[in-house]
Amino acid sequence: MQNRILSVGSTFPAFKKTAVVSLEKGKEFADISSENLVNDNNQWTVMFWWPKDFTFVCPTEIAEFNNAYGEFRDRDTTLIGASTDSEFVHAAWRRDHDDLRGLKFPMLADTSKSLAEELGILEPVEKVALRATFIIDPQGIIRWVSVNDLNVGRNVKEVIRVLDALQTDELCPCNWEKGQETIHV
Repeated sequence: MQNRILSVGSTFPAFKKTAVVSLEKGKEFADISSENLVNDNNQWTVMFWWPKDFTFVCPTEIAEFNNAYGEFRDRDTTLIGASTDSEFVHAAWRRDHDDLRGLKFPMLADTSKSLAEELGILEPVEKVALRATFIIDPQGIIRWVSVNDLNVGRNVKEVIRVLDALQTDELCPCNWEKGQETIHV
């Protein structure tokens, strides 16, 4: 089976999923949909996927995205985490894991695996999401995709660096970082 990952320039697929947004009793869950991605407020979205809850590499990434939450917010960017586990498993994991209790972003549950499949990130053997990251512009267009194998964690600083570059809407050379000169032609 060959993955056909949605790539740069594609419209992010339509979806409506339940997410864990809190650990407060009665306020744990909320629906999130693709309608939230398209806006006139210049709000970008970073959606990152992990394979399984209650694993070893995944919480290191989730905690690091949470540590950088303010940096995403400062860049007018909504952060959404996602996996193919259920909202109930997400909630249990957040309650159980010290690094996940204070998450500031939703944990989207794609239990039908339909969104992961449509994105092309459903691992064919285990049927779990690959470690994929999508940067989506305010028009709902995918502007950057990064996909890691199941056993390799991603670099959150690189996600922020690429987001910064995309938001300049200018030509950015190799290893460009916010505050550096862009290329003028």
